[in-house]
Amino acid sequence: MKFKAEIDVMPLKALLDPQGKAVTASMHNIGYSTVQNVRIGKHITLEIDADEQSEAEKKIEEACKNILSNPVMESYEFELIKI
Repeated sequence: MKFKAEIDVMPLKALLDPQGKAVTASMHNIGYSTVQNVRIGKHITLEIDADEQSEAEKKIEEACKNILSNPVMESYEFELIKI
């Protein structure tokens, strides 16, 4: 079976997000003064072959922990869809 994973990787809430702060400031400068607390992350889409959904979830979990995110600085969540 083939699955599609939609993965979001974000900086931990406890950590400063310099990109988010810069975007917030820029938005204020161009008139979007009501925008606050911008956080910048990554969105990753991939397809994976697996016999069962639980196997695909395990592989995606491992990829997120080992390659796609830095667990010291980032959190992740994903959605798996059978295609």
